[in-house]
Amino acid sequence: QVQLVESGGGLVQPGGSLRLSCTATGSKFTINSMAWYRQAPGKERESVAVISSIGTTSYGDSVKGRSTISRDNAKNTVYLEMNSLKPEDTAIYYCNAVWYNDHGPGRSWGQGTQVTVSS
Repeated sequence: QVQLVESGGGLVQPGGSLRLSCTATGSKFTINSMAWYRQAPGKERESVAVISSIGTTSYGDSVKGRSTISRDNAKNTVYLEMNSLKPEDTAIYYCNAVWYNDHGPGRSWGQGTQVTVSS
């Protein structure tokens, strides 16, 4: 099994920036894609950004142009940098990883980190 631990959330003023991190831990696994999702109160979880094992990225329309997803494969860590933050970016941000090991494929979610954009 692979565990994901996020960090970097908090309170940010509108127009500000933040960087989220997510590290995967476990035994003998290989990660394929990693992604960030978010869920605001009363709304469905939505995809924010995805990065493949070779670094191909894609972004949700709501954050496109304001966000950058990157990963450090040596550290099994994915990052999300967001700029020009808006109150509507307020949500719990979840890390996701698709991986495989000797037992087959799997998918893991982090516990979530709260991001609040407010003055």
